[in-house]
Order: sequence, then structure tokens, then C-alpha cells
Amino acid sequence: MKAGITTICLYLLLTSLAVNSLAATLPPGVMRIDGVPAPALQLANLDGEAYDLTNSLGHWVFVHFWASWCGPCRREMPSIQKMTDILADSGMEFLLINTSETEDEVFTFLGIVAPDLMPLMDLDGQVTEAWQPRGLPATFLVDPDGRIQYLALGGREWEQPAYLEFLRGLPSR
Repeated sequence: MKAGITTICLYLLLTSLAVNSLAATLPPGVMRIDGVPAPALQLANLDGEAYDLTNSLGHWVFVHFWASWCGPCRREMPSIQKMTDILADSGMEFLLINTSETEDEVFTFLGIVAPDLMPLMDLDGQVTEAWQPRGLPATFLVDPDGRIQYLALGGREWEQPAYLEFLRGLPSR
């Protein structure tokens, strides 16, 4: 019985240290969220191909809301292009959700600043409304179980080492 209690206490201590260690290494502007279920996300990309977030269970998903008229979004997009190139083999999925713009506006903008990125189109803004970002750009990190674990509001340089190390260090489960 005593060994069982010791094992449980040791497990709780190690779990606490691991969680605190990850929290201590959060890069600037990234906030921990309480693991709320991610809202529904079903959209089409610029090519008309359908996407459903529920099909992405099992790995981390970087969900990024943006618009071409948003200054910080415009400055951040080349950084996201670099980050996705660097983390292409990481197993993380990257979703760039354009909020309420036309396909022509998005195509023209991305063709100049980030030609390799394929956005999902929230033409009527309903998905954005369901996710309720507190401004643009906003990034949500959804865990393999479909729960939002982290939030980053505002633009950042995602290709910088602190962000790349954080994203690479996310637990697989």
C-alpha cells in the first residue's frame, strides 16, 4: 500500500513538473488555455476542396485567423510561410483561415507575400464568429484530442527559434 501511494505521489510530482516546465517555456504572446473543445470548422480552400477539423484528430493543428486588410496579418504572413516550410515534416497541420474576403483579394495578396500557402475561405465569417478570436491575427493550437490548448493574439515571427522549439515540443498526446 505504501509503495502504491509513493508511486502515485511521484507520478503527480513529475506530471506537475512537466506541465510547469512547458508553461515556463511559452514563447512571448502564447497563452495557455484550459483545453476547451474546438468549435466546428468546415470550410473550403481556394481550390474548392472541403476541409473538416474533425478529420484532423490525432495530431496538433495550428488554426490561424487572418485578413489581407489587417496590418499585423500582412506583416506576419511571410513568417508563417517560413514556419510551415521549416515544420513541414513535423506532423502538425497548418490552417490559415481568411475572414470574410473574396477569393480574388486573398489570391492576389498571398500570391505576393506567401505563394505556397493555401487558405481556407470563411466567406461569410460564420466560422470566425464561432471561434471568437479577440482580433486579427489570432492563432489557436488544437491538440490531438480536438481541444484548444494555446492561443496567440496579434502578429509574431513564427519562424523564430522560440516559437519553432515550442511547436516542435508539443506532446503527441
